[in-house]
Amino acid sequence: MPAFESVLPPLREAAVLVPVYRDATGSLRLVLVRRGEGGIHGGQLAFPGGKREPQDASLQATALRETHEEVGLPINQVQVLTKLPVIVTMVSSFRITPFLGRIHPPARWLLQSSEIAEVLDVAVADLLAPEAHATEEWKLPGWTSPRPISFYRVGPYALWGASYRIVQPLLPRLLANEWAV
Repeated sequence: MPAFESVLPPLREAAVLVPVYRDATGSLRLVLVRRGEGGIHGGQLAFPGGKREPQDASLQATALRETHEEVGLPINQVQVLTKLPVIVTMVSSFRITPFLGRIHPPARWLLQSSEIAEVLDVAVADLLAPEAHATEEWKLPGWTSPRPISFYRVGPYALWGASYRIVQPLLPRLLANEWAV
């Protein structure tokens, strides 16, 4: 019997930081990035992070290094609260490990302009508003037909895909103050 080879490429390890903090009024805030226009995820909302590099001691180290590189957040301004459930992407073949981190946001974000177009600071309460959540039929490049896509509206942008799958189960846990952010 011939050996069967998988048609899916091997998954690549990646990690992201899900930065949260309370502003001066006590409002819980979530920090997102909008990727630059290049690459497979160009223009999409995401969390700072990326591929694990050989020098990274752990996936947590990857998330912290990538966050520092992409938005200039010093590692000593992040308190990692927990590792969140792993998300697997099918299109880009990543196994993403998210880490929830309480941060002290800098006075000014230092964007890696080749990768990050902007930083978005979003009130968790805004994401929890019923009008912020939607499902629509989308047809993306490479798809043979439209599919229902759930997303959060963040200003003029849609938070969908892997980032949506990280945020959607996290919001009620943040609202319940599970980590005393």
